[in-house]
Amino acid sequence: MCGRYALDADIDLLIERYKAIIAEKEITTKSEIFPTDFQPIITESDGRNIELAKWGFMPHYAKRPLINARGETVHEKPTFRKSFLKGRCLVPATAFFEWEEKDNKKIKRKISVEDVTIFSMAGLYEDFISKEGNRFRAYTILTTDANTQMALIHDRMPVILSPEDEDKWLDPGQTDIGKLRKLIIPSPLHLIIE
Repeated sequence: MCGRYALDADIDLLIERYKAIIAEKEITTKSEIFPTDFQPIITESDGRNIELAKWGFMPHYAKRPLINARGETVHEKPTFRKSFLKGRCLVPATAFFEWEEKDNKKIKRKISVEDVTIFSMAGLYEDFISKEGNRFRAYTILTTDANTQMALIHDRMPVILSPEDEDKWLDPGQTDIGKLRKLIIPSPLHLIIE
């Protein structure tokens, strides 16, 4: 699961990191991002774009935002199937947070990737209509089984793409479910857990 994360980097660093253009003028980043916050995502449509989207899919039947999607079944679920094929994005982060249970207490852990300033979580995006009739773009973060390091804290973790897999994930022409599913794995990158 990924219930909070951080993007503690300025917009110029994002532009450089992703070789992207800004689709929105008012983009800000935060040291702790909560569900329903509007934050930058990276999309591929007529070039690479940085745009704002709201964290959490809001289909009409949902009582609360769907902030995560299980990577193992995302291609099968009606809520996510279309986005899996046509609405993949990168969710830039400098860290994510998870709570470790220890001695009947929950300890908040900050997890980052060693030697990587900004890493990319695999995400999906889609457009929704609010109750007031306004269109907005939302995203969800894919999760998978925890790698060996994360398993000490939690049994799930966000799908963290290696830099060489980011282009494969974003490629709008890629609709081979088998090839896409091969990218949804526990991260082999070394994590720093604080």
